[in-house]
Amino acid sequence: MTSKTKEELRLDHKVIGDLVEPGASVLDLGCGDGELLEYLVLCKNIKGSGIEISEEAIYKCVEKGLSVSHGDIDSGLREYPNGLFDYIIFNQTMQQVHKPKEAIHEALRIGRKAIIGFPNFCHLKARFQLFFGGHVPVTPSLPYTWYDTPNLHFLSIKDFEGFCAELGVKIEKKVFLSENGIVKFFPNLLALNAIFQISK
Repeated sequence: MTSKTKEELRLDHKVIGDLVEPGASVLDLGCGDGELLEYLVLCKNIKGSGIEISEEAIYKCVEKGLSVSHGDIDSGLREYPNGLFDYIIFNQTMQQVHKPKEAIHEALRIGRKAIIGFPNFCHLKARFQLFFGGHVPVTPSLPYTWYDTPNLHFLSIKDFEGFCAELGVKIEKKVFLSENGIVKFFPNLLALNAIFQISK
């Protein structure tokens, strides 16, 4: 198993890596080809596993020596006991979950904290394309056409903050990202992606 160095990682993976404490137990939901999970195992010494629906992606994880099971996030968490993990990671998957409320409740049942990363659908480029172009936006964080998108829910940073308030969930940390770095001002307008760390 050979992980990318921190400098070679995607920006969102770097941020998530900084949020996870060394030696923690982690469940990565929708872990894809395991790039983030592999980095956390090798460089943060975590006890990690993943759930992924794509069989092709699971094969890539197995080749990296990762423990990943085939499953659906919407129904695959019930088998886990309370408080089993330190962190549950939903990176670029929350907008694809059928029942986000139930998924968050389950994540915070089986984990002490959850890290949620999602594309900001109210980014300036998306607004511009919708308003002036009159079509569903396609941006670096939303690369799909309307008929080819896996996204079921189109949320903004403000939407997610309101969602957490409605659920009574505590937002511990939040980081907003552009293509090249951290966004400090007007994130709902200028950030392509958002990463939140939440707890009960």
